[in-house]
Amino acid sequence: MSDTRPSDEPGTSDGAGSSGGASLGRSSLVMAAGTAASRGLGFVRNILLVGAIGATGVAADTFDVANKIPTMIHTVVLGGMLNVVLVPAIVKAHARRDGARTVDKLVTSAALALVALTAVLMLGTGLVVLALGGSRWSPEQQALGVVMALWCAPQLFFYGMYAVLSQVLNARRIFGPGMWAPAMNNVVSILGFGVFIAIYGWYEPSAPLDAVAWWTTPRIALLAGTATLGIVAQAVVLVPALRAAGVRVRPNLDPRGAGLRTAGKVAMWTLAATFLDQGVVALTTRIASSAPWAAGDGSAAVAGVAGPSAYTQALMIYLLPHSLVTVSVATALFTGMAAAAHAGRDDLVRRDLSRGLRTIGVFTILATAVLVVLREPLVRVLVPSMSLASQEAVAQVLGVMALGLAPLGAMVSMKWVYFAFEDGRTVFAIQIPIALTLAAGSWIGSLVLPPKLWVVGVAAAMALSNLAGVLLRAGSLSRRLGGIDGPRVIRLHVRAGIAALVGGAAGFGVLSTFGERASASWPWAVLACVVVGLVIGLVYLGLLRLMRVEETAALRGLVLRVVRRRG
Repeated sequence: MSDTRPSDEPGTSDGAGSSGGASLGRSSLVMAAGTAASRGLGFVRNILLVGAIGATGVAADTFDVANKIPTMIHTVVLGGMLNVVLVPAIVKAHARRDGARTVDKLVTSAALALVALTAVLMLGTGLVVLALGGSRWSPEQQALGVVMALWCAPQLFFYGMYAVLSQVLNARRIFGPGMWAPAMNNVVSILGFGVFIAIYGWYEPSAPLDAVAWWTTPRIALLAGTATLGIVAQAVVLVPALRAAGVRVRPNLDPRGAGLRTAGKVAMWTLAATFLDQGVVALTTRIASSAPWAAGDGSAAVAGVAGPSAYTQALMIYLLPHSLVTVSVATALFTGMAAAAHAGRDDLVRRDLSRGLRTIGVFTILATAVLVVLREPLVRVLVPSMSLASQEAVAQVLGVMALGLAPLGAMVSMKWVYFAFEDGRTVFAIQIPIALTLAAGSWIGSLVLPPKLWVVGVAAAMALSNLAGVLLRAGSLSRRLGGIDGPRVIRLHVRAGIAALVGGAAGFGVLSTFGERASASWPWAVLACVVVGLVIGLVYLGLLRLMRVEETAALRGLVLRVVRRRG
């Protein structure tokens, strides 16, 4: 399973919006190219990882949990402490006369804190694996998970250093290296996983690597060590960029005057929400990790049953439309909402929020129909190395998870309004029932559903928690803004929902003519995705035009504006 939702905080934007002219264009082009390269290489990396250890089974689930541990803590550290304390301090230091000395203190303090945190993680690896893996794992799988986690634990230090060093560069308006560094991580992983496959062959459902005894130290070192080495490369590649920028970081053990004590209330509430999210991730990971063992008699994990790795694969596909379009459109609207909020113009905030909800809704409802209808062909196209049994398990999870895509887009848009008003406390207060809905729904699913559907239950709980988040935030913002243009927003979603149902039904009819080939053959899967996707899209947009839904043009205009800005 992946950590939780994507980064959608205003503070995670590139910050290039205030520079001008050709410099901004060049910076945007470099960043866009780096992001595109990283995404493309990331899919290649994922294909090879699945090709090496599969998407379901003991090996895939054990490695997924082990590799997730530093990522979960990194999410709290990066999304919490680093953004709360270090990022503002670095930005302020850059404007000070003694800024270089202050940056030395900040980087040194961060490095020491990360070393200590990594050491604590390594000492407590056994407890963490037990907590995430669940009591159903055999002692042998627990032991394998601990060893893999120890190999992955150093990632925490290098994740943190990458974040700190890239922010030092960002403060100097040098954005390219930070955007390209993840591509280096993927290159190293591609090479390492490729070597693993060259030595041990492609994964088969009956492969011996799902037997814990197969995993000797060299084999663990090659797999988990590759994952860690990629994060090391991602951080280290920034060092030459810092030197080229004239930054010479020198150790400074005196933290006084570094500005580490200052943290805004919004940031602190954001940190609290991050901790809450990761606590729920731990619970859902434990449920998912137990599913393959509970599906049998408890003596062995059942092959082909969705576990944490299958959830991770589904989440990766689910978040594609969100990260590529929804976040970009919301970002384009955020600047105007923030300015209006600071000027006390609630009417303009209400107007922009309504526009964002309607525009993003047009896209996310279409994307939902596409993901539900084409779930298996999409998995085959994007992860062709996956076995058919694993593909079916991942597609089941993806189809249910996709039902939460439209609420996720609306929830993110509303969240940015709170940030425009610098109100992190309400975000945290509403996050509590959202997290409880996800936790309770996942737990109830594990009680009433057969184990092979436990991860599907987690996906359903996530979709339900997204819907709960929309309703709670809509009510809160309506009271704050004197309404959020609710009737107009609801009418748009009803019309788009009807169009998506008709388009999805048409697409399903066309997909049925492909038969099993659309899921079993990569070329046929590509053809099915293109043809069926076009059918769904044309029917959907045609019906919206008949219903005179003007937001289709607004979405096209916003997307084109974002593309021009990044290009």
